[in-house]
Amino acid sequence: MDRELVTQIVERYEGDSGMLIPMMQDLQAEYGYLPAEQLRAIAEELKVPLTRVYGVAMFYSSFRLSPKGAHEVTLCMGTVCYLKGAPRISEAICQEYGIEPGGTTADRMFTLQAVNCVGACALAPVMIVDGKYYDGVTPESALGILGALTPEVEGSVAAPAPQSKAGGS
Repeated sequence: MDRELVTQIVERYEGDSGMLIPMMQDLQAEYGYLPAEQLRAIAEELKVPLTRVYGVAMFYSSFRLSPKGAHEVTLCMGTVCYLKGAPRISEAICQEYGIEPGGTTADRMFTLQAVNCVGACALAPVMIVDGKYYDGVTPESALGILGALTPEVEGSVAAPAPQSKAGGS
């Protein structure tokens, strides 16, 4: 990790600790997440407690403390999606890939995010993968969609991803 980058970011904001959030945004833009070593360096440069830096990082959901996966999976858990089976979809994904909502698979293939609403209630349940919406998702179709993105394992073939009616191609 590059301490010089932290110094440049802090200098860009003239060392003003009140600009901690934009500094952290710049850092995340560079790395895709907030590495612990870099957060420690920001705290040292600004002469603020490390707990303050982590408090900000954990308060704002836009900050990540670990790297994202190659594919970002967002599962709507809003009321309509929830009632139409989103918990079963989440459970199937978590079980299949050994992941929890908010986490990234060990191979960094997928990051799973459960959100309150994606504003597509008429299409429930909805899953978004890398910005593409999939409607009427079932546990089986969700695993098929993700399986199609997984590198082929010797002797097996990934299932094709079902086509979505929403935001389609």
